[in-house]
Amino acid sequence: MDNQFIFQYSWETLPKKWVHQMERSEHGNRSETNTDYLFPLLCFLKLHTYTRVQVSIDICGVDHPSRKRRFEVVHNLLSTRYNSRIRVQTSADEVTRISPVVSPFPSAGRWEREVWDMFGVSSINHPDLRRISTNHGFEGHPLRKDLPLSGYVEVRYDDLEKRVVSEPIEMTQEFRYFDSASPWEERSDV
Repeated sequence: MDNQFIFQYSWETLPKKWVHQMERSEHGNRSETNTDYLFPLLCFLKLHTYTRVQVSIDICGVDHPSRKRRFEVVHNLLSTRYNSRIRVQTSADEVTRISPVVSPFPSAGRWEREVWDMFGVSSINHPDLRRISTNHGFEGHPLRKDLPLSGYVEVRYDDLEKRVVSEPIEMTQEFRYFDSASPWEERSDV
């Protein structure tokens, strides 16, 4: 069985409301679904005889601020039995919560925590939804494109207190005039 058979079989078997779009490539199959049908789709891919997806390789996120549903959550799956990769994508906004897939794929718990930590996309009734890559006092989600480049707090070591301290960032800057002329060219106003 190859990727083409799995793609054709999945497209003919799955309910059309579960999958908006399917694409096939030499590297694997890609399916796009709604957040409401993510869990049943992944359970189908894991339990069905002709797909047998055993491994959740990873779950990642992408931030598209110009879209209404700005976050894209991508599940990369592997069927070792059929040597096939399947990518399942869904979109969410700041308030939409996605279904956790920890019960069919126990390794997905770590990846869901990372997507929440980095992007703020949370899962409904996740068994252990807490920060995994940033410290627990971190404000915001670092891979969102609306997070300021400087962040919200500054972390530094204080010699007087002999510990690491966190302080709000104060960025005061006087107005400066930037001359964009090249320093190697002769100025005409001199």
